[in-house]
Amino acid sequence: MSERRILILGGTGEAISLATALIGSRAGRVITSLAGRTKNPELPPGEVRLGGFGGSDGLIRYVQAEGIDLLINATHPFAAEMSRNALSAHQATRVPLLRLLRLPWEHQPGDRWILVENASEAARECRQRSGAILLTLGVKDLACFRDVDASRLIVRVIEMPNPELLPGSTYVVARGPFSLEAELELMRQHQIGHLVAKQSGGEATRAKIDAARILQIPVIMIERPPIAREPGCPVFAEVKSLLDWISRNGLSSTASKLAKKTK
Repeated sequence: MSERRILILGGTGEAISLATALIGSRAGRVITSLAGRTKNPELPPGEVRLGGFGGSDGLIRYVQAEGIDLLINATHPFAAEMSRNALSAHQATRVPLLRLLRLPWEHQPGDRWILVENASEAARECRQRSGAILLTLGVKDLACFRDVDASRLIVRVIEMPNPELLPGSTYVVARGPFSLEAELELMRQHQIGHLVAKQSGGEATRAKIDAARILQIPVIMIERPPIAREPGCPVFAEVKSLLDWISRNGLSSTASKLAKKTK
């Protein structure tokens, strides 16, 4: 029997935990794909593929050429395009697709959330408010804030972007996870009046939400994009539940079950 080939679409801490567990259980050949947007990403164990596929067609070709038996989408909740590509690859190849998607944060008593649909709406809210603003969005969406007074912006990033992107703003280069104490100190030090965050969920960056609640700082919260899914593709909130499902079903039986459901 040939070795199982598992492709993880990664870029999250959960993807690293998943790759580690699959390799530890000798589930087969594990390949993790990273978009390559950061210069020094945290690498999971096993094989790693850096860079995009070239859209859904490129992913389909890769899955077919590599003989992938199982496709696991463990990308960030806001990686909407990659999620759509994964679904397209599943539909075209009939390779089973699983989604590992962490739960969103729940609104707690004392939270002051201002819900918006995207970064452009978040920037519009910032223009209407005063005081220092902490941006924790990653580099991709920073261009939306060009019309906001840069002297008010405290921008936390994993790697320093081109400073001309938001000239005059203050950059804080740091990689999570962050402790509650560190987040409280950062917000107090810069006298933050508003926090802009994505509804990412999970524990790695939850401390900033807790710190904002403690300091009574309003959070301009960007809501998650719709999930690209179909009924035959299970979604899991935790690595353990996904691993348990694989253990119960196996890859070959899973493939036949999913194929029957989509006929």
